[in-house]
Amino acid sequence: MWLWLRRRFLTGFFVTVPLFISVAALVWIFDVVDGLTTPLYDRLLGRRIPGLGTLSTAVAIMLVGVVATNVFGRRLLARGEEILLHVPVFKTIYSPLKQLIAAFSPESESGFKRVVLIEHATRGYSIGFLTREFTIDRGKGPEAMLAIYVPTNNLYLGDVVVCARDRAVFPDLSVEEGIRIFLTGGVALPPSLRL
Repeated sequence: MWLWLRRRFLTGFFVTVPLFISVAALVWIFDVVDGLTTPLYDRLLGRRIPGLGTLSTAVAIMLVGVVATNVFGRRLLARGEEILLHVPVFKTIYSPLKQLIAAFSPESESGFKRVVLIEHATRGYSIGFLTREFTIDRGKGPEAMLAIYVPTNNLYLGDVVVCARDRAVFPDLSVEEGIRIFLTGGVALPPSLRL
């Protein structure tokens, strides 16, 4: 009974903490923009309108998305990012965080590409996400290899497994379905899979 309670608590903890951090970050962003825009709106409109700062934040995020998806905006953001990456402390925090978030983005070319099953001799199958296909040459010609991210306790922590291409199988699951399977502890796994 104690082991069951402990396991359920830890699972709940590792699902709740990233969710709480994400919500807290969003609330903080909205509070910062709201704090900056509310005095401006108060002066311009002569009275306070609740929610106008929050609406401004949502519009600002949407505009950044619009700018980031067109060619000119992409170049402008890349140039701005390049300048900011020369700041030592910013680079240390921003680069890994951006790579982690990009991995979960369906728009990202550098993120998770497919759901992968890898068979272990003792543990059965592990489910993970294909991150890179590459070749190695050990003197017998190029061998096809895969880099696979296998989450451990929760989606944000895991191991990178490098294995031969023929050791992996690709089920008919989208990346979003794979993420859902991890977040639910396997509950969202469909009753049958096609390989």
